[in-house]
Amino acid sequence: MDLQLTSKTALVTGSTAGIGLAIAQRLAAEGAAVIITGRTQARIDDARAAILKETPQASVRGVAVDFGDVAQVDNLLREVPTVDMLINNVGIFEPKPFAEIPDADWLRFFEVNVLSGVRLARQYFPLMLEQNAGRIIFISSESALQIPAEMIQYGTTKTAQLAVARGLAELTKGSAVTVNSVLPGPTASEGVEEFLKQLAGAGKTREEAEHEFFRDARPSSLLQRFITPEEVANMVAYLCSPLAAATNGASVRVDGGVVRSI
Repeated sequence: MDLQLTSKTALVTGSTAGIGLAIAQRLAAEGAAVIITGRTQARIDDARAAILKETPQASVRGVAVDFGDVAQVDNLLREVPTVDMLINNVGIFEPKPFAEIPDADWLRFFEVNVLSGVRLARQYFPLMLEQNAGRIIFISSESALQIPAEMIQYGTTKTAQLAVARGLAELTKGSAVTVNSVLPGPTASEGVEEFLKQLAGAGKTREEAEHEFFRDARPSSLLQRFITPEEVANMVAYLCSPLAAATNGASVRVDGGVVRSI
């Protein structure tokens, strides 16, 4: 299937590993020019090399940015004044008992997980409406619908992303611009792989650790395994395509059936 992304430009935030890198790789393979971001130039260089290894002819460049720093975000917007596709993927998470989460942590989570996308959309969204073309996608989480008790601050920001995305979608009425959210379930990111390695070091194989995680922590999963970043990236690539013109204002789940709702 030709997703018709050749000659389009995509900015993927938080794209030096995991879901973000997989999205950047998929869009590059579809012919889009991709701008990746990471906190350090070394991480960007490694991610760019990984993309070019898969797609040697890809157009890919990177900008180092800490999305918790407004000045660095402003610099990104100066370096990348316009895009055809904005994928708000950058995010942070941290398990912590609710009573031990200080105001500073709440503000930091909203700064990175919510306001990063708001700040970028504030520049790119009006330009997309003016051109009557564009895609904005927020990478949220199934945690937006099932707030995890061990990290309420994270789940709250993921729910906020859904609200921002739907609100922006309301402003696209009658245009060819779409704004959607993608809700991954438990995904085999860097952090998850490290978690599984630690369990394996405690005398369990990776397969045993994964099986126990879904048996005890995510029993509602129909997939009963970790989703791959590439599986999430496939959905994002489709939503970026002109073929997905009728999907707007949606919260699209790639959660392996973890969320028990119709």
